Amino acid sequence: MKENQQSIIKETENFVKNELSGAEGGHDWWHIWRVWKLSVKIAETEHADLLVVELGALLHDIADSKFHHGDETLGPQKARSFLESLKVDESVIDHVVKIIANISFSAGKGKQSFRSKELDIIQDADRLDAMGAIGIARAFNYGGFKNRQMYNPAIKPKMNMTKEEYKLNNAPTINHFFEKLLLLKDKMNTGIGKKIAIQRHEYMEKFLTRFYREWEGNI
Repeated sequence: MKENQQSIIKETENFVKNELSGAEGGHDWWHIWRVWKLSVKIAETEHADLLVVELGALLHDIADSKFHHGDETLGPQKARSFLESLKVDESVIDHVVKIIANISFSAGKGKQSFRSKELDIIQDADRLDAMGAIGIARAFNYGGFKNRQMYNPAIKPKMNMTKEEYKLNNAPTINHFFEKLLLLKDKMNTGIGKKIAIQRHEYMEKFLTRFYREWEGNI
């Protein structure tokens, strides 16, 4: 059984690498890899179903709606189709598909229809990858990809946006820190996730302090 699970994980890894070849740098294979590895580490303290955690982490962004005209059904569909081709147990497939459908920050702006320990773990790992040094790099990489301004003092962050407003938002990258990244610390699910989030949150705050100082031409 263990060998079969390892084979499923390896085939999923290869599938995701191939599917995300050439993806935007903040949502590419390496984002998946970091979330996968961190999910496994968090799972060690949570007594979760490791197969579900690994598959959910590997497939959580297999078709991110941001890059597919806002279609939130494509990711779960692709994941289900792939896992069925590997003859994965239906209960595992169903769990992974529900994780993919409920993991995103924007999904949390509506009513989250599903919760599980495995979702909590992967959600924490995914959110942690949007924080700290990696989170800062990803934010500006995506902003450049979308040709957004880096910062514009005249455009203020929009707080408490609806899900649709958030998806359509095209504000400068610095605004994204206030509209999402700095809010993540208080949205962690697991004990270890909360501890890591505090450190990464503080790093982002220090970065912003320095950014504004340099923006104004101060030494």
